[in-house]
Amino acid sequence: VQLQASGGGSVQPGGSLRLSCAASGRTWDNYVMNWFRQAPGKDREFVAAIQWSGEGPYSVNSVKERFTISRDTAKQSTYLQVDNLKPEDTAVYYCAASIVWTRNSNSMKHWGKGTLVTVSS
Repeated sequence: VQLQASGGGSVQPGGSLRLSCAASGRTWDNYVMNWFRQAPGKDREFVAAIQWSGEGPYSVNSVKERFTISRDTAKQSTYLQVDNLKPEDTAVYYCAASIVWTRNSNSMKHWGKGTLVTVSS
């Protein structure tokens, strides 16, 4: 079972990135796919989630106008489109899979390695 996040990079404020999470090694039909982020010196925080079936895409209020989660079952991938990036969005972004809807990182069943997003002028 593997989740592989990619797509991070260094961008200027106002820029955009598309983060990808490739999922393999099992059937994900009953899973909720999540994105978390961890900024330097801070706790890991929940950002967005979507049912593998496509139901209920959800992003936290602090980013919902700028971040969009989606998935492509044919490509076995989920995505986080991050627009109008701000310096405070600088963090390592992780994808994770859970079997229930939850923001609790301790309830994630599978984690991918993170991808670093740096927003700086």
